[in-house]
Amino acid sequence: MADLRARPRVTRRVTLECAGNGRALLEPRPVSQPWLVEAVGTAEWTGTPLAPLLRAAGVGEGAVDVVFTGADHGIERGVEQDYQRALPVAEALRDEPLLAYEMNGAPLLPQHGAPLRLIVPGWYGMAHVKWLRRITIVDRPFDGFQNAVAYRLRQRPDEPGVPVTRIEPRALVRPPGFPDFMSRVRVLRPGPVILDGRAWSGHAPVERVEVTTDGATWAEAALDPVGGGATWGGAAPGPAEGGARRGGDALDPAGDDFAWRRWTFAWTATPGRHTLGARATDASGRTQPDRPPWNRGGFANNLVQRVEVAVTEAD
Repeated sequence: MADLRARPRVTRRVTLECAGNGRALLEPRPVSQPWLVEAVGTAEWTGTPLAPLLRAAGVGEGAVDVVFTGADHGIERGVEQDYQRALPVAEALRDEPLLAYEMNGAPLLPQHGAPLRLIVPGWYGMAHVKWLRRITIVDRPFDGFQNAVAYRLRQRPDEPGVPVTRIEPRALVRPPGFPDFMSRVRVLRPGPVILDGRAWSGHAPVERVEVTTDGATWAEAALDPVGGGATWGGAAPGPAEGGARRGGDALDPAGDDFAWRRWTFAWTATPGRHTLGARATDASGRTQPDRPPWNRGGFANNLVQRVEVAVTEAD
């Protein structure tokens, strides 16, 4: 760790999202952790870039994958294993991946992967290996369980499937008002309301967010500048909220391509029932579907969120 800390350090703001976020909204529901849309957060990660370390170690012409091994060991589907994930060499040598030892300006906590974890901006959370203890460069495609079996988009159990990689675009609405206890429908008073939320994508920067207040028609929302308002919805408060960074670290602006952006939309709430939603479109042209393709793992489900709202009559 002392050697790693002595290497050049950088701070990047990155959104992490579980590949199974939204799984519980699929029908039939895949058998796994029943995430709705809460398995996401944004933080500032500090560490040393991965690519220079790999180049210093030497990457041979025949290199295919870079394998990352965590300290966690267990059994999944009857297979005893270390947690291992691999990146193609070309991805590992990009500027963005980071060997992180601080989060939001504080030492990395055990639950976040201390003493060292991999951060792969733009990729779903399974790629961000915690408790990192070994990096191995191999000359063949890595066929470990977490690459070849677990994180694959497949319709049937007997097909090889497509690997889960980068985060699909998503926008979330911050539910306005307050909840009804049993139905969870949001309740608010009539009048002007500023709806807001966050939007992100791992493929390309978000360039447009649209909002619906009736579940059918769409209007464009306003996007905050890149880098504005980093923490919301689960990430720990820290320097992104305005505090000083340790050691005067500069925030790498390239990292903001992989952090969520705040959006806002002015709405006049009228009495009755309303269905709110938001959808993001990124610079690659990817956008959110109303009905995403089903897959057995429930991965990368970025369907448009729906928030039911009841606007009461004015007092």
